[in-house]
Amino acid sequence: MASLMLRRLAQAALILLGVAAITFVLLYALPADPARMIAGRLPATLTLMLAGIFVEVVLGLTLGTIAAVRRGGFVDRLVMMASFVGTSAPQFLVALLLLYLLAATLGWFPMSGYGSFAHLVLPAVTLGICGAGWYARMVRSSMIDVLNQDYVRTARAKGLSSKRVILRHALPNAVLPIIAMIGIDIGQFMGGVVVVEAVYGWPGIGQLAWQAIQQVDIPIIMGVTLTSALAIIIGNLLADLVAPVIDPRIRTR
Repeated sequence: MASLMLRRLAQAALILLGVAAITFVLLYALPADPARMIAGRLPATLTLMLAGIFVEVVLGLTLGTIAAVRRGGFVDRLVMMASFVGTSAPQFLVALLLLYLLAATLGWFPMSGYGSFAHLVLPAVTLGICGAGWYARMVRSSMIDVLNQDYVRTARAKGLSSKRVILRHALPNAVLPIIAMIGIDIGQFMGGVVVVEAVYGWPGIGQLAWQAIQQVDIPIIMGVTLTSALAIIIGNLLADLVAPVIDPRIRTR
């Protein structure tokens, strides 16, 4: 584990150094301070990123597991149809529908803004709905493979309950692809939530990047790029380190 961590940290440092060098070459003559501006919106994006990943992972794991257990039945088809709709629907459309139903019509949540848990719910659910479909399909496929393994049949033959077999034996071995997806999502969420932040008036770096693109503000654009690159590196590093903890069969040398 220690050698893997050192190797991955060295690779991450080299990648980040390369991105930083390119950024410096492009910005060294421009009188601006993108780091200061990004630092003031970064906590908002981090909060939204963590909440969105939490929602999509919980939805994806739950729906994917149910679909795998009910493989070929009505529930399976319903979950797969819902996952297809979720992955195909544009983010702005999901956001507008949630705003109309839950904010404008029912008044359960504020229309826009930042600063409280109520402001966070709708943006996080929007991201979760749009991303949960991928997780559900991945979990379903992985769970079906795991449920057909000999050790799962052995556990059932010993008289263990279906719930225990699924939660203790099958699910831990089926979530490894999900860990890799989470690592990728960390980077994507850092720079790819422009639409959601714009619809909900969320003051994150996605909205900052969009404003910078409209104004051709090169220092801010490159600052966001560097921040997103760092997030991707950290996300993949965490995924590589967590996977051997869940499945000791993965080589760490």
